[in-house]
Amino acid sequence: MPFPIELKYIKEAEVELGVQFPKSFIEKMKKENGGEFSTDEDDWTIYPFFDKLDNKRISRTCNHIVLETNQLREIEGFPKNGIAIAENGCGDNLIMLPFQENQTEIREKIYIWLHETREIIEIANSIEDLIE
Repeated sequence: MPFPIELKYIKEAEVELGVQFPKSFIEKMKKENGGEFSTDEDDWTIYPFFDKLDNKRISRTCNHIVLETNQLREIEGFPKNGIAIAENGCGDNLIMLPFQENQTEIREKIYIWLHETREIIEIANSIEDLIE
């Protein structure tokens, strides 16, 4: 169940990952940190930002964006500059990428990273295109 999050926790994640998330993604996550949605192809669980407000929120956000991204970056074929934002329970992840390899600014486009083939396929122009 998604719930609001304070901006400071999103900023902490940006520092840890060395990125700047797009405003549209930040605004969506501030209102609903985490949650689920479906596409024609799959059901997705959105990784939340780690929320340290209280023990309940800590336990509900233990599979957070920073943790999941860092774990995936250890896998050969995952883009070293990719940010994992959701998973389908079968190993595939929705990711965001920077405009250029060494930039910190993350683009709004959403991609699927297919774990079996290591393919990256653009699937949406922004998070709003997936979640309505």
